[in-house]
Amino acid sequence: MKIEKITLRHVRVPLVEPFRISNGSVSEKDGIIVSVFADGVTGHGEASPMSGSFYSGETPESTWTSLREELIPRILAGRPESIGDVNAILGDGNPFARAGIETAFWDLQAHKDGVPLYAALGGTRRPVESGLAVGIYPSISELLRAVEKYLVEGYRRLKIKVEPGWDTQPLTEVRKRFGDIPLMVDANCAYTRGHIDHLKSLDEFGLIMIEQPLPRNDLEGHALLQAQIRTPLCLDEGAEDLNAVRKAIALGSCRIINIKIQRLGGLTNAIAVHDLCAEAGVPVWAGTMPELGIGCAQAIHLATLGNFRYPTDVESSLRWFVDDIIDPMIRVTDGMIRIPEGAGSAYRLDPGKIRKFMVREESFAASQTSGSTVH
Repeated sequence: MKIEKITLRHVRVPLVEPFRISNGSVSEKDGIIVSVFADGVTGHGEASPMSGSFYSGETPESTWTSLREELIPRILAGRPESIGDVNAILGDGNPFARAGIETAFWDLQAHKDGVPLYAALGGTRRPVESGLAVGIYPSISELLRAVEKYLVEGYRRLKIKVEPGWDTQPLTEVRKRFGDIPLMVDANCAYTRGHIDHLKSLDEFGLIMIEQPLPRNDLEGHALLQAQIRTPLCLDEGAEDLNAVRKAIALGSCRIINIKIQRLGGLTNAIAVHDLCAEAGVPVWAGTMPELGIGCAQAIHLATLGNFRYPTDVESSLRWFVDDIIDPMIRVTDGMIRIPEGAGSAYRLDPGKIRKFMVREESFAASQTSGSTVH
């Protein structure tokens, strides 16, 4: 393929409410839109770390630096001809930066072939189930009001964030108010092995799963807990790459895996984890950071693969953000997301929204001699 240029646009969109998990709180969402122009078509990807150390060590600033100083020059100099070439050239490193470029090339290739992204990935067009996620609130009454407010869109399950001191009481009240709604919790690594006896008490709430209760690297601890608890454990932060997932399955660390395109560094790695889990009989579901519209659209397409057995974390665009950068925006109807017709992700960038929320922009043009020029 003949790459003409790659453009980065850093956008920042306010959230409709602060999002708090056990690791911290954010009120704005940063995303870096990566656009690859080649062979007369354009593919878009999103590099979407959370600000600060909210989820991982990668930040919007470190991801921008990785893209402009390492990965984009490497891609332009390497002149890839396929998605396989792109992955080989990118190598390891910042997974969010890697995901931004790699997913843009998937979108580009789907546009060149005139096919929807889900077809390029090996999925089939079907509505994707959506699940509601809510953060940690100052009070249980505020939590219950938030759940009631958003459940009207028909979300197919409810996920609440938990941490030590904020688990059994909110779960008790949620069960009282909303009955036998499909319910799960996400701890974002907030507990330790010293909490195993307490975590076992969560069995009484009939949860679909407990997501990432222990530190990300404590696969052995998760195996100890899973052996003593009826509720399935799900790995998120701990499922950081294919090797970690393979080890977790061998140890019995979990019964479910959350697949995040951003955490895994792109769609190719996400498909590899999906296939490994399918072979092992471990169901998966598609998580989000949450990303803005481009990243969420890719997660929707990915979730059409056969081993995605639980509702995705992708929600309506206006659930989290005051606005979104895509047209059409993502909408949930009766708990389902229906993929628009069209090639690639079928969600288009809205130039006006990009200008409204843009923090900075930089373009890298292909060069016959040195690989790239910045202007």
